[in-house]
Parts: sequence; structure tokens; C-alpha cells
Amino acid sequence: MKRHLVSAADLSRDDALLVLDTAEELAQLSGRAVKKLPTLRGRTVVNLFFEDSTRTKTSFEVAEKRLSADVINFAAKGSSVSKGESLKDTALTLQAMGADAVVIRHHASGAPARLAQSDWLHGSVINAGDGTHEHPTQALLDAFTMRRHLNPGLGHDLAGRRVTIVGDVLHSRVARSNVLLLNTLGAEVTFVAPPTLLPIGIENWPCEVSYDLDSTLAKTDAVMMLRVQRERMNAAFFPTEREYSRRYGLNGTRMARLPEHAIVMHPGPMVRGMEITAEVADSPRCTVVEQVANGVSIRMAVLYLLLGGATLADAPRTEAPENAA
Repeated sequence: MKRHLVSAADLSRDDALLVLDTAEELAQLSGRAVKKLPTLRGRTVVNLFFEDSTRTKTSFEVAEKRLSADVINFAAKGSSVSKGESLKDTALTLQAMGADAVVIRHHASGAPARLAQSDWLHGSVINAGDGTHEHPTQALLDAFTMRRHLNPGLGHDLAGRRVTIVGDVLHSRVARSNVLLLNTLGAEVTFVAPPTLLPIGIENWPCEVSYDLDSTLAKTDAVMMLRVQRERMNAAFFPTEREYSRRYGLNGTRMARLPEHAIVMHPGPMVRGMEITAEVADSPRCTVVEQVANGVSIRMAVLYLLLGGATLADAPRTEAPENAA
């Protein structure tokens, strides 16, 4: 990850900790009256979104503006893409406009990698979610949130922490990026889902698999609920919403089985009443709003490291405490 961030697999442990530690420093900006830094002044960042997005797009835009970058928002709807223009021609157009970085969300898995490997763009490519493939900055903000609650401190990882990810793993790019990054940071990941919502080959992933949510809760430090992505489904993957909620939804009774220190997470948007009840979503243990705030800090850190003149290999590090994990 010297120039692009396409996959969570691009990050070594040191790279991931550098992003988390940088985000920790940048998070202090949120408490200041003036939240801007001049770091990316004169740089142009394009948000190239081929899919609808609220949290991710807004989060990147806020991060870019706090770093004083010039921001161009490019939506596929109403653009030349809707007239049939190819990804290559769109990229060449952005290059001609002098884009220093492109944040891309695309419905096709592999589109950001194609852009990063081509010579169409000379700037950095940041994957903001591609199909059912990956969403690396979401995994980083999730890890950042977990570290703050479970092992706070610069230089600390998540070694020994147990994370349970529940729901539609098959269609989830968040799950794929999280299992890669959490494994890099030393956490133990368990997926809980109906067999129909687990991808082929999951036995080769660095995780455990369970079909029983209740049996995993007592030994979980963080439980992450995934949204059932009906828009990506072309078949019936479970009998009814009520049956899914009964077996795989997180309600107050199940939340009470978690250890006292455990947190409840969700990448959003939440479907209340199906994968998570209102009681759980609104409880103090739920970090959904905190994750959104942390997303700005993480995306600032990624942009800073990729475009601010420092690479992940040579950027200054904050020394970890002697008792760091």
C-alpha cells in the first residue's frame, strides 16, 4: 500500500497500526473550533461513486475538506456513465483534470483494482466498496472503534480479542475486509450465519464458522451485525424475516448474554426489527454513531498517508508504550 488502498490485504500489521495511530491523532481535531488542516491544500480528490451511498460518501467528503483538498463529487447517475461511457474513459477524463486521488465505489467487484493496476490514472486509488468484494476503510474504522473500547493506546493491536460477525456474509464486502484486517491485528473472528448466507470456500478464510448465535455470545468482545442485502439477492436465502430475526437477530435478551465490556457494532444502514432490535440499537453499548465519527478520522488518516507526502513505509511513527500488545 505505497500508493493505493484497494484491499485490507494490502495492509501489513505495521501499516494498519500506522493508519490507526494517525487517525487517533487526527481525531483530536473534532474537538477544535476550526477543524481544518492545510495538509492537502492544492490537491484534488475525486469521489467517483457508481452506487448510492450516504455514510461513506459523506464521510470521505468531510475528511477531504478537513484536510483542505479540492473535492469533486462524481455520481454515475446523470453523468456520461449513464450514456454508456466506460470506466477507462471516465478515468482518463479525471486524469486530464488533474485528479491526485480517486475514491471509487463500484457495483462490480474488482473495479478499483482494475483502476489501480492500469495506467489510466497517475494518482492514488482508494476503494470505497466494490460489489461483494471489499470495503477496506470500513474495516479500518471498525478496528479503530474496537481498539478504543477493548485495547486503547497508540501502537496497540487487537491480539486475543474475539469478534463475532453475524448475518449476510455472502454478500458483505464489510465482512471480507474485516476478517482480513482483524486477522492481521491478531483478533479471532467467528462468522455466524445461515449456511445459505456463507460464501463457498469460507473454510479457507482465517476465521471460525458457527450457525448458533447464542453459543458464541458469552465469549465475544465485539459483535458486529450485518445488514441482509436484499438488493443483491436473486433467490430465497432464508424462509421469512421473522425466522431470520428469531435465529440471527440481536435483541435485548441476547445482548444480556454478552460480557459486560463487550460492544455491539453495525456498519449501517441498520434494518431495525430484523437483524437488530431498537432496544439494542439505542443502547449505550451500541457504537453505530461512534463508528460514523471514527470513519472521518480513519479516512483523513488514509488520505494524509497516501497524499500528504508520506508513505506507509516511511511516515513518522509514534513509539508504542512498553506494555503495548
